[in-house]
Amino acid sequence: MITPDRALQILRDEGCSEKVIAHCIAVSEYATEIAEKLAASGKNVDVGLVTIGGLLHDLGRSRSHGIDHAVIGANIAAQSALDPAIVNIIKKHIGAGITIEEAKELGLPEDDYMPFTIEEKIVAHADNFTSGDTRITMHKLMEKLHKRHASDESIARTIALAEEIGIY
Repeated sequence: MITPDRALQILRDEGCSEKVIAHCIAVSEYATEIAEKLAASGKNVDVGLVTIGGLLHDLGRSRSHGIDHAVIGANIAAQSALDPAIVNIIKKHIGAGITIEEAKELGLPEDDYMPFTIEEKIVAHADNFTSGDTRITMHKLMEKLHKRHASDESIARTIALAEEIGIY
């Protein structure tokens, strides 16, 4: 596993702005806090993986600020020979996941972008509740989703993920 300093260097080397890096740090801190709480309650969680996955989740924003940033970031991570678990966190962090059908509609490569492991779910959840470098409430998150015209299905998945993680 790479160190947090190495993860931050990768973001800088790939050209992420300091604003994106600040967001990644905030998401990583929140995700790590969640992972530690879940681990303390007996859940089997790789806290180190969550920390690094949180730092690198927006790696693709070095090239795009569209929804495709997750695919781009996962490709950069894979080409950099990063742990496949990190690649999947990056790929599956958008919202509370994207189904194969939704991916097609959004013009993404036909694939399943649904978070599956607890680590993928924690990073996606922490990202949902972090705007810039600030944590937001469920109410504020719902406002953002409605403003973006998120589908009812996407909103329901976001709520279900928050309830599954149980920390928000």
